[in-house]
Amino acid sequence: MPKALRNQWINASLKKKLGLFVVMVAFAVGISAVFNVLAMNFIIGNFNVILDDNSRCHDFQEAIELEAQAFEAYVRSRNEDKRQEYVLACVRTERCIRSLPFEYEKIGNERYARTWNIKNSYENYSASRDAVLEMDNGTKDFIPRLYKVYDMQAYLQTYARRLVQATLKDGNGSYQEKLPVVYRMRYLILAFSAAVAAVMVGFTKILSKTIVNPIVMLADSSQKIAKYDFSDPDLAVENKDEMGDLVKAFNKMKHATEGYINTLKKNSEIAELLYKEEMEKVEMEKQLEAARLELLKSQINPHFLFNTLNTISGMAKLEDAQTTEQMITSLGSLFRYNLKMSEQMVMLEQELKIVEDYMFIQRMRFGGRIVYEHKLELDPAVIMIPAFTLQPLVENAIIHGIAKKEKGGKVNLRAWEDERFVVVSVADTGVGMTKERYEELCSALRTSMGHKEKNTSRTGIGLGNIYKRVHTMYRNGQVKIYSAQGRGTVIQMWLPKDGLRHQEQ
Repeated sequence: MPKALRNQWINASLKKKLGLFVVMVAFAVGISAVFNVLAMNFIIGNFNVILDDNSRCHDFQEAIELEAQAFEAYVRSRNEDKRQEYVLACVRTERCIRSLPFEYEKIGNERYARTWNIKNSYENYSASRDAVLEMDNGTKDFIPRLYKVYDMQAYLQTYARRLVQATLKDGNGSYQEKLPVVYRMRYLILAFSAAVAAVMVGFTKILSKTIVNPIVMLADSSQKIAKYDFSDPDLAVENKDEMGDLVKAFNKMKHATEGYINTLKKNSEIAELLYKEEMEKVEMEKQLEAARLELLKSQINPHFLFNTLNTISGMAKLEDAQTTEQMITSLGSLFRYNLKMSEQMVMLEQELKIVEDYMFIQRMRFGGRIVYEHKLELDPAVIMIPAFTLQPLVENAIIHGIAKKEKGGKVNLRAWEDERFVVVSVADTGVGMTKERYEELCSALRTSMGHKEKNTSRTGIGLGNIYKRVHTMYRNGQVKIYSAQGRGTVIQMWLPKDGLRHQEQ
């Protein structure tokens, strides 16, 4: 074919080359365009649903965290600025809750249940939160009710994290479910191209060179793309008509598809690595927490050892060997119990026996200045409490309370239970604490839960130890302190009953 004519043929439209061929190609191009639009709408629409669900869940998680921070700031400093921040945080949280997907048919059983928990829990939390804010900070029940609100905030934050995890899991499952459909669309495009090529076989060599050959090239490249092979260079044809435009569009789609698949692979690998790191972090935190509990339990007040040994030495000079032997036996029981005890939980009656041994030594030391009484409204043989907690409380009552009074005083140990808690109370009639010292002690104990500091000068080894162990071992465990100067001090451990009762063989 002459060069000039060839150039005209290449530059001519398909309609001029052959009317029927133009109609068929136009139809094929139209169907291909519609199919691509529908495919992209299908892919983008489903991905938008997944991303929108994830975004709404993350927004709620962030909103409830910010509300908790604003609430705490407003409780500490009740001024207009803090109130405005708190109100805005609450409005945002309620808006995020209303926007959470809540259609059972669309989100499934797990996400529906978690969303229902959030909506129901937030209503109860809102009522408790508003009731606390209506109270004065000095009200008797203000602190317990405030900490109850903090616990409810922690539950809501946990629910939010679980909802995000469930949403991500559902989104990944939905993506994996729809991915084969996307791949099948490529095969449909390939089949369509092959059909067009079969129709074009009967045309002349010129038509084959200008129309059929480019289609075959597209088909071959599509097959390699279907096998994730993007190594071939971009397709190139001489056509200046619609076929040339189609090849250019195919090249762009090829690059876009390659980039999309590579991104998905990288995201999948990153998600797997993050999951493994998170699991390793959780396991490490469990091991560190167990080590911290063992370390806290192993602390001993050396002053008690020195004072007791000095007392035994003096008694050996003044009394007969029987009393001295009993004191040594009691002291040995105390230290054997502390050094050999490896369990985190022990029977209440074991703790009471150690207190009896300790009080025998102290009565020898202080004589009639100390009176010890105990009242049990439960069976100590079936109740379990954290090991080595009662003796340090009794020791504090004597050293910091009664020993400082010339006339001495009384130590009263009482234990009872209700439907939810086992309560162990150690009260003394000692010197008590000033209001300033009481507030300083309570603040130091709360602060110690968020720091790994070793300085115990503000809380004391025994009380700080017990406070940390109770709050670490029990989600709802509490250590309450009541004290008045000149009247004495009361320390109570409130231990949830779940998991405390001894299971008989």
